[in-house]
Amino acid sequence: MVNTGTQLISFTCAVTGWIMAIAVTALPQWKVSAFIGSNILTSEIKWEGIWMSCIYQTTGHMQCKTYDSMLSLPPDIQAARALMCVAIFMGWLSCTVSCCGMKCTTCAGDDRRAKAAIALSGGVLFILTGLCVLIPISWTANTVVQDFYNPNVPPMHKRELGQAVYLGWAAAVMLMISGAVLSSTCPLIERGGRYRRGYVGRSFANSPASASDFPKPITSNSLPLKEYV
Repeated sequence: MVNTGTQLISFTCAVTGWIMAIAVTALPQWKVSAFIGSNILTSEIKWEGIWMSCIYQTTGHMQCKTYDSMLSLPPDIQAARALMCVAIFMGWLSCTVSCCGMKCTTCAGDDRRAKAAIALSGGVLFILTGLCVLIPISWTANTVVQDFYNPNVPPMHKRELGQAVYLGWAAAVMLMISGAVLSSTCPLIERGGRYRRGYVGRSFANSPASASDFPKPITSNSLPLKEYV
């Protein structure tokens, strides 16, 4: 029951992280305007995402425009597009595989070794999904920080980290931790004919019987004998 509850909690957190990764992919707040130096125009805020750039005005109006050419984009944006799409697909695959390997499901029948392998595969896929999210987020953050402290970049072109970057870091951490926990609750692993971890503590099916397992006869040395008249 403990492993089942742990699996459900880790699976729920992993699905939440996957949904957060989808939101990060769609949000344009990867880079936001930096108001430094003589750039004191705060009536407009510029957002830059991996699919579009938006201008948000303090009056509440917002205008967005998708990028015209993919080849003209910087390398970090191109890589972010590819990796985030891969992360979304791998997240869907991880959810499907993990559902089949959880103890509370009836997939794979009573084959505990098969469910163990499926659960382990689902956890590894969640970890890889988290890495696919972490790489573009960290790459974009590194580019923003380097451009911010680069004196050759004009102040109007400098950007700061947007909300999507922090949300992406949180999603990556949730995916990787949940995947690691899901992998550690692998229900059954057989080594050398005995089950080291699983639904039951020990399997007697493949282990040979030893002399200590049979009942011992009662002798006069072990129990005192009394005579009854």
